[in-house]
Amino acid sequence: MSALFTAEPGSQEIQPPVTNLSVSIENLCTVIWTWNPPEGASPNCSLRYFSHFDDQKEKKIAPETHRSKEVPLNEKICLQVGSQCSTNESEKRSILLEKCISPLEGDPESAVTELQCIWHNLRFMNCSWLPGKNSSPDTNYTLYYWHSSLGKILQCENIYKEGQYIGCSFDLSKVNDSSFEQHSVQIVVKDNAGKIRPSFHIVPLTSRVKPDPPHIKNLLFKEGTLYVQWENPPKFDSKCLSYEVEVNKSQTEIHGIFSTDEDGCQNAVFERNMKDTTCFMVPGVLPDTFYTVRIRVKTNKLCYEDDKLWSNWSQVMGIGKKPNSTFYMTVLLIIPVIVAGTIIVLLLYLKRLKIIIFPPIPDPGKIFKEMFGDQNDDTLHWKKYDICEKQSKEETDSVVLIENLKKASQ
Repeated sequence: MSALFTAEPGSQEIQPPVTNLSVSIENLCTVIWTWNPPEGASPNCSLRYFSHFDDQKEKKIAPETHRSKEVPLNEKICLQVGSQCSTNESEKRSILLEKCISPLEGDPESAVTELQCIWHNLRFMNCSWLPGKNSSPDTNYTLYYWHSSLGKILQCENIYKEGQYIGCSFDLSKVNDSSFEQHSVQIVVKDNAGKIRPSFHIVPLTSRVKPDPPHIKNLLFKEGTLYVQWENPPKFDSKCLSYEVEVNKSQTEIHGIFSTDEDGCQNAVFERNMKDTTCFMVPGVLPDTFYTVRIRVKTNKLCYEDDKLWSNWSQVMGIGKKPNSTFYMTVLLIIPVIVAGTIIVLLLYLKRLKIIIFPPIPDPGKIFKEMFGDQNDDTLHWKKYDICEKQSKEETDSVVLIENLKKASQ
């Protein structure tokens, strides 16, 4: 930490600079600058102190001799302070004195990344992160958190691992509603062995809030309108919430999503149990049809900075005439059989139709074979018959001749 004197361009020193400018850290991420009034200040001067950070933003002129800021200590931050005699910003002031604070030592690549926290239903906060690029796989991470309502820095005990992410959740239900706009939760993730660089995070209480799903209390058909009543998540003001109501019509598998920011029903619809509930009307429904309803909720910009973090969907509730499950099961079983039979009949019909439209062309070779092949076979048969008959006749004549020769010799 070092002090630096700078002079405003074109200014003349009217008052001497402040003295003993120093910087310190309180809690986890609260940086405090303090200083003493300048020595030899004019007695006719009503001292005011002009200060701003190194980005020339958040300029302030005040009589206090201190200034604080909640800031993640992951980067260097500096404050410049000067004295002047009034609250007029254009008034020439003293030389500015600067004091800086640097981040803690350690390899920046070892610090955790993607550190983010979600406040669930204003009860508990869940923070998750990824290990640093140059961190050891066996690093034992520790998360510390602080808020003004807690009184001291606390350590998160519920460390868990989910996939590549590491996380921790801690109770934050004792925070007062009046402190939402003024304070944040200060977070630091490090290891007790000091092998990684600590990573700081500031979580405003008006951001990253995720309500619990609403609880549907009643569904009612009346004059072609479906009335839906649900309980608001506890600890939330209904004006700070926005809802989505999803209505499904089972017979046609068509659903509609309706958005609402306020109670849309008259008190006469639901005469009892109206406290801490919200109602919504869905027009154009049929009483003899079965409908299912579910709801989800998120915070809105009226009270919170974040308006994109939806709750989970509520449990589904149904109303109306339920479809006959036996009939639908029968239909589901019959339809595949009908389709298969239709395909088989169609294939057979197409095969017969193909034969009629495109008859097979005769093979000329077979035709000639039938014309001439039978005659050749008969001729061969006749020739074979003549040869056999001739051989048989010659053998008979030879036997008779031999018998006659034997008789003549005797």
